[in-house]
Amino acid sequence: MTDSRPAAANANKDSGERSSQQTSQQNSQQTTHFGYREVATEEKASLVGEVFTSVANRYDVMNDLMSAGIHRLWKRFTIEISAVRAGHKVLDLAGGTGDLAAKFSQLVGPEGEVILSDINAAMLSTGRDRQTDDGNCGNIHYVQGDAQYLPFPDNYFDCITIGFGLRNVTDKNLALRAMNRVLKPGGRLLVLEFSKPTNPLLSQIYDTYSFKILPKIGKLVTQDEDSYRYLAESIRMHPDQETLKAMLEDAGFANCEYHNMTGGIVAVHKGIKL
Repeated sequence: MTDSRPAAANANKDSGERSSQQTSQQNSQQTTHFGYREVATEEKASLVGEVFTSVANRYDVMNDLMSAGIHRLWKRFTIEISAVRAGHKVLDLAGGTGDLAAKFSQLVGPEGEVILSDINAAMLSTGRDRQTDDGNCGNIHYVQGDAQYLPFPDNYFDCITIGFGLRNVTDKNLALRAMNRVLKPGGRLLVLEFSKPTNPLLSQIYDTYSFKILPKIGKLVTQDEDSYRYLAESIRMHPDQETLKAMLEDAGFANCEYHNMTGGIVAVHKGIKL
C-alpha cells in the first residue's frame, strides 16, 4: 500500500525511531493479550490485522447493526468537542472507512489537511474508496502506519482522533506518547473507545449481547464469528475510564477528562498538549 501524504510525510520520518526500535527489542520476548489469549508481543499486530482484513468490506454495515446506528451519535459528539476549524491539520488514527475524517474534511476546508491513517491495508483501501466515491478527495490524504511509530514531524497536528482503535494497539503507552509528540502545543487528543458501563444491570445485559449475540451477527453478515468474539474480548481487556485518563496524563497530556456515553459503554477521552 502506498500513501499520498503531503509535507507531513516527507519530513522528520526518523524522529523517535531509535527509541521505538529499542522499545520493540525490549518487548520482543514479552507477551501481551489478544482478546483473552496471551500471545507474543510481536505477533499481536498481525493477528489484529487478520481480524480487520476479514471484516473490512462489511465494516460499516456491522457498525450500524452492532450499535443500532448509535455509533454515529458517538462520533458526532467527538467532532463537536474537537474544536477543529478552518485551516487546521487533523490526524485520524485507526480511521477505518473515514467517518470522522469526512467530517473533519468539511471543517478544515481547502486550506486545511486531514490525514486518515490505519495500520491495516484493507481498511485503508476501503476508506479511501468510500471517501473518493463520496467526493471527499480534496484535502484528505491516506497513510498506512502504526500508531506507535507515527511518521510525522513534531508539533504538526492541531487535533488527533483515534476512534475504536486504541484497544487494538500493542503498546498503548507508546502510542499515546507518539501522539503527544506530533501534536502542536495546545492541540488536543480525542480517544473514542468502548469502555466500562457504569450500571451493573447494564453491564450484565451488555456482556450477554457481546458474547452471545454479537458473534452470531458477525457470522451472519461477514461469515466471521471469531473476529467479533475477539472484538468483544478486546473491549473487556481495555483499560477503564479512570485508568485510561491516567495513561493520557502519564503520556504528557494536561486537562484530561472523559465523557461517558450510552451508560459508559463508550467514552471519549480528551487531553491537551502543553
